[in-house]
Amino acid sequence: MNINTDYLKKNDVIVVATSGGPDSMFLLDYLKNDPRNFKLICAHVNHKMRPESDQEYIEVEKYCKNNNIIFEGYEILEYHSDNFHNEARVIRYDFFKSLVKKYHAGYLATAHHGDDLMETILMRIARGSNLSGYAGFKELVSKDNYICIRPLIHLTKDEIKNYMDAHNLWYATDNSNSEDHYTRNRYRHHVLPFLKSEDSNIHEKYFKYSQELLKNNDYIERQVKNISKKAYVDNKIIIDEYLILEEFVERRLISNLLHTIYGDDLFLINDVHIDLIDKLIKSKKANGMVNLPNNYLGVKSYNTFEIMVNNSEAINNSNYEFNDYLVMGDYEFSKVDNITDNSNYIIRLDSKEITLPLYFRYRHDGDKMKVKNLSGSKKIKDILIDAKVPMSQRDLIPILVDSKDQIIWLPGVKKSQFDKDKKDFCDIIIKCERK
Repeated sequence: MNINTDYLKKNDVIVVATSGGPDSMFLLDYLKNDPRNFKLICAHVNHKMRPESDQEYIEVEKYCKNNNIIFEGYEILEYHSDNFHNEARVIRYDFFKSLVKKYHAGYLATAHHGDDLMETILMRIARGSNLSGYAGFKELVSKDNYICIRPLIHLTKDEIKNYMDAHNLWYATDNSNSEDHYTRNRYRHHVLPFLKSEDSNIHEKYFKYSQELLKNNDYIERQVKNISKKAYVDNKIIIDEYLILEEFVERRLISNLLHTIYGDDLFLINDVHIDLIDKLIKSKKANGMVNLPNNYLGVKSYNTFEIMVNNSEAINNSNYEFNDYLVMGDYEFSKVDNITDNSNYIIRLDSKEITLPLYFRYRHDGDKMKVKNLSGSKKIKDILIDAKVPMSQRDLIPILVDSKDQIIWLPGVKKSQFDKDKKDFCDIIIKCERK
């Protein structure tokens, strides 16, 4: 099988991220059978989201016991964000890094394979990214005190599963992977089969494409750093120096700044965020802010721009003007021309019935809304309670108001009397998406 681990040495200590699925169990088994006698630490996280997860925890632990592999398990007992996938990923990698430190490991191995690389590249092209983002992910990534490795990057999912089945090796099956609810699954089920029917080695072509982009990106990055030394200092953009740079270099600086916060997790950000930041930096306002995913803020203060955690009460009490696009925490709002959806994640408005401009803000004590199809007003607090929104999440839901502070929409929960039916006239349609 096409697996390259020539960079590993005898007795290397490797933490292996092991979900229990076929990919990670294959990786664990492959490294276990390597004659270089690696010291392996199996890192397994039980997300507690499926009935089968407890038994999978037991099975992975049993495999490790039978094969003299150190087993380290972690159970996530509660979540504090509506964005389960992102929070779970952060918890997982914090756990992995703690094990790297505990065992003085030189490597963290993950089971990303060739199909994963294809899916990632396609999704980032569709969503918008930068040069390194369009390349997907690297085979080897140097971290502060270890290297993250992806030895299976030249294999396909089918090759891995066929090997596991042929050797009668246990692995867990996550039924949610068969659903089309998640974007990645739709690429996996519909786009990749077509590409593979055109070329059975298409995954290697995508790998070559990725490598070419990464080489170009590394060269460009060296040039950008040399050109922009005065404009990028201590993870801050110096605005007067920024403004004299070419547009391409400006956008690279913003990407670099975002990378300091989000690392390789480029699904959280896209080129729209770069546009918003660039627009704020170049605006005539001496001070301003733009909301970014995961409760971060981009803050302009006179001649500097930086990204910081949104933990200020003053910030939470601010109004954020909505034009065409806005991100607040895990919520992404965009103006659309037409849409068939009529859920609580869509609001249709007649601009003559409200006072523009529109703003998003977080809830205040005593907030009330005239709920659509109900007489009178109802407290936002009561609406959230009736909708069984967890208390920890109630202050994180943005509220749409007009310039008279009339509450128009509680995204994902309820609409006000200002919402228009699909058959009625409207000239403003706003869509909400959750990260």
